[in-house]
Amino acid sequence: MKRTNIYISLGLFGIAALALYFMYAPTHSRGGRASLNPSFNATLVGVFDRRNHFPESFSQNTQHVSLTLGTAASKDELAQLFGKPVTDNLLVTVVTDDKNSLGKTMNGDYDEAIRAFGQALPKIVGKIYVRWNPEMEVPVQLYAWQYQSPADYIKAYRHFAAICKKANQAIQLVWAPAGYPGTEEYWPGSDVVDAVSITINGESEETSKFFPRDKDAVTMIRRKLLRTRFADKPVIILNADNAKASGDLEESIAQAAAGIEKDSALVFQHIPNSTPPIRQSGTKPLVGVYDPKKLLVSLDGVECEHIFIDLVNIQNGEFEKDFTAILSRSHDPVVSVEPWRDSKTRQDSSVLQNTIDGVYDEEFRKLFSIIRKSDRRVFVRFAHEMEIPIERYLWQSKDPVLYIKAYRYFMSLGAGIANVKKVWGPAGDRGSMEWYPGDDVVDYVSIAIYGLPDKNITDPTKQESFEAIYNKKIQRVGFAGKPIFITEFGVKGPDEFQQQWMDGAVEVLRKHREIFGLCYFNLADNPKVWGDIPPPDWGISRATFDHFVGQLVR
Repeated sequence: MKRTNIYISLGLFGIAALALYFMYAPTHSRGGRASLNPSFNATLVGVFDRRNHFPESFSQNTQHVSLTLGTAASKDELAQLFGKPVTDNLLVTVVTDDKNSLGKTMNGDYDEAIRAFGQALPKIVGKIYVRWNPEMEVPVQLYAWQYQSPADYIKAYRHFAAICKKANQAIQLVWAPAGYPGTEEYWPGSDVVDAVSITINGESEETSKFFPRDKDAVTMIRRKLLRTRFADKPVIILNADNAKASGDLEESIAQAAAGIEKDSALVFQHIPNSTPPIRQSGTKPLVGVYDPKKLLVSLDGVECEHIFIDLVNIQNGEFEKDFTAILSRSHDPVVSVEPWRDSKTRQDSSVLQNTIDGVYDEEFRKLFSIIRKSDRRVFVRFAHEMEIPIERYLWQSKDPVLYIKAYRYFMSLGAGIANVKKVWGPAGDRGSMEWYPGDDVVDYVSIAIYGLPDKNITDPTKQESFEAIYNKKIQRVGFAGKPIFITEFGVKGPDEFQQQWMDGAVEVLRKHREIFGLCYFNLADNPKVWGDIPPPDWGISRATFDHFVGQLVR
């Protein structure tokens, strides 16, 4: 097959070879030792290799073996398990069956077993690839290492990797997510990953109900591959359902790869996996409000104002009026642009494609023309919360590449305007980075922090803390290496509870100097979204907000 910069090397793994392996290799199942584990013997069906790390024959010449590693596993026992490989390369999936697998790994309980594993690996013609505790990001509890914090998984993986490499320098380490939404949160770092694997038809995903199913196999495989794009490593594609390994699957993988190749210049923008810039020590973030009733805008310490605008607001002059009023108060505008509610006869349900096709150019050029006249910084956010798999907004539940194209096109219309600060605005939910549009069009990453996460919580005191929410969300968007702007945050409840919650926010803002700005949402949410129960009211008193600002400057 002809090799290209982005190619797929297909080849259904030799089932006969796998059968030979299990026919002649002894198995063990003693507790705390080691045993073969057929549950993870997924078929190797392809390789997605942008930089040509693997030969085209990799799929056909690689044998996959899975074993459960206990804390008491010995070198001799492990050597017997491997038997004699019948192909050039060996892929070994290692799983731990302890209830506290991650904790015990971090604490060193597995150290001797990991060391014995590395030393017991056979010497072969090709290379040995090692996966550890795969499908960790799928939010189910099928395996002991799932539904754990990304930080714990990363720490445990790195611990395993360090001992593995020291025991056997020839080992190639494979990070093994399923390719589920949220994959990036568990990325352990380039220094401990030689390749990535994703799994098709894994039991974990069959169990999970958190995200809707993709409409077809091509879309599913393409999305899985896209979720690994920041790793910049070759991707091994495994099929957990051996019975479905067929020509149809080959064709689906080929089509998915072709789609990514078509958009490669767009989706493989360089993204630094680095620490974001931070505020100077002793300084506070920019403080602002979304305050349509103008209850807080006159308070000392308010420096910016957030407004939401749609197409009709630009068309009828309302945006220019509100924008001018913000400038008159000597505040920096934060403008969230919602590309819908057009007053002209145009198809509103295709707002992202309309953006790309230039349908709204007149409105967007007018927007940027108004902004250009100001000498103040203007933070411009386009089509926010795109990653949430709902349809509150017409740009949600859409293809990530379509969104990226629309975002980049919109921002290109404001290129060269010095006072425009480009804001990419996910909610900060699971899988956010799949929609990241590229370093060159993002100055700030914005997230939303609301104490009330869903409709099931009616007691205000049960709301999550600012810190708990922020820690989860920064883990999700930290890949971008950009300063953070919390363009929406709020808490409901009585004054005393709101002040307590806001005091907790102050501590987080002092500690996390990557946060450069934040805007309080001083209004109730949209009633239509909350169905039969009253919408949460994030409204806050002047005294409580003034106290918050005062605490920040101390």
